Amino acid sequence: MTAADVGDQLVGAFENPGLLLGIPLALAGAVFMSFGAQYQYRGVAKVERLSGTAGTTGLSVGQLKHLLTRPSWLIGTLMLGLAIVCQLAALSVAPLMVVQPLGAIALVITTLLNAHISGHTPTKKSLIAIGACVGGIFIFVFFAAIFATEQEIADRELFTILAILLVVIIVLGGCWLILRHRMRALFYVVGAGILYGFVATLAKAVIKRVQAGEFDWVTLVCVIALVAASAVGAYFVQTAYSSGPPDLVIAGLTVVDPMVAVLIGMLVLGEAAAAPGWALICFGIAGAIAIWGVVSLARYHPQVLSESQDLGIPRGSGDSAQAPESSTDSYGPGVERSDQ
Repeated sequence: MTAADVGDQLVGAFENPGLLLGIPLALAGAVFMSFGAQYQYRGVAKVERLSGTAGTTGLSVGQLKHLLTRPSWLIGTLMLGLAIVCQLAALSVAPLMVVQPLGAIALVITTLLNAHISGHTPTKKSLIAIGACVGGIFIFVFFAAIFATEQEIADRELFTILAILLVVIIVLGGCWLILRHRMRALFYVVGAGILYGFVATLAKAVIKRVQAGEFDWVTLVCVIALVAASAVGAYFVQTAYSSGPPDLVIAGLTVVDPMVAVLIGMLVLGEAAAAPGWALICFGIAGAIAIWGVVSLARYHPQVLSESQDLGIPRGSGDSAQAPESSTDSYGPGVERSDQ
């Protein structure tokens, strides 16, 4: 394939009215996601402080009930609901491989919000990590926009996705039961990202089947699996807020979620069937860059270092080690935590 052929495909891709509508919807969802994450993080932190118990090994039933009384958490949940609506609307008109990666914009917004609220100014190393997350994902979506094609989702593909999801839930549940006292933000973020990748894929399948008038028992099973995976993923996200800053949580979600969804789209649904070998190599390199960014952010995030969070990976050093010490609350020196 020549450079001219690639250029023609790129122009043709963005002449697709579904993409022209789906991309703005996905970007709007990213904005709602970033604000929703910040508000939910604030609510979780407040509940932890009031209960006197950290939720790093899993939020208790009592803490979950108290979340329902926190205005900030409820506002965040509403915003995340709007993000989901935007994402589902985008999925209804654009390929999964294009819609999912655009959520990376939420990482940039969340980083700016958290820096303003917490007082933890991003360091050079953390900014490089964030750039790797966003850059890797956008390289990915660039090639996806060229080569991604919509495919009919047959019952066989749905059964394959459901079977894989069942195995994933069993593995994640087993790890949580056995190792939860050792788990920190990265486990919960990765677990939630994997589950949300399946949620996005199942949502796409359900939308397409409903549009085709095929709401049968298979579709109902997909809806049940979608709700179950969403619930477990949401629990993991709330627990991740107990052991990591919101931009670290969003970084993991906006990388792992689209990676899983895209892998399913490529390997199960055949959305990348028209992609040449060199494009698949580019997908892999872009994904590796984004994943490296998440791990690096976990090492060098100034708030993580300041609060001495044990993420089970080597600590950062250098300029990030000079982050200011945390005050009595986790929002940073001289910054009062909101009582919402």
